[in-house]
Amino acid sequence: MAQRLDIDGEWHRVSPKYVWIVIVGSLVGAAFSAAVVVLVWWAFAWVWWGWLLIAALVVGYGIQLVVAPRRARAIGYRMRDDDLVLRRGIAWLRIVAVPYGRMQLIDVQRGPISRWLGLSDLRFITASSGSNVSIPGLPAELADELRDRLIALAETRRAGL
Repeated sequence: MAQRLDIDGEWHRVSPKYVWIVIVGSLVGAAFSAAVVVLVWWAFAWVWWGWLLIAALVVGYGIQLVVAPRRARAIGYRMRDDDLVLRRGIAWLRIVAVPYGRMQLIDVQRGPISRWLGLSDLRFITASSGSNVSIPGLPAELADELRDRLIALAETRRAGL
């Protein structure tokens, strides 16, 4: 009988500064959407339709900005004996266990806003072609330290690769 994944216990959270990356991403999306709305409004002279689109934009992105801090706090990781467990999501909770022996590449990425805030994303390439696993919003020093630690663990537990 398979053992159930234990999700109780201490989870490591991402940096509270990660909220700003989520907010900036939402604002960039809102600006792009607003540009499309203005273009459609101007091109087709849809006065009432344009107001409806603007209202939908304000409500949609307003909700995203309100939920952003909670979304950032919902991201966590936990190192166990044989694998790294990642979780994210509020309504659609996603929990992924990545065995150390299946990790092929561990990459630290820093975008311009992340660098400015001193944060990094830790991305994993595994033996599975469909895995898109990452831990966003880690302090840069912690991301480098965690990458080195995971590489060492992965090298000692290679699973026939």
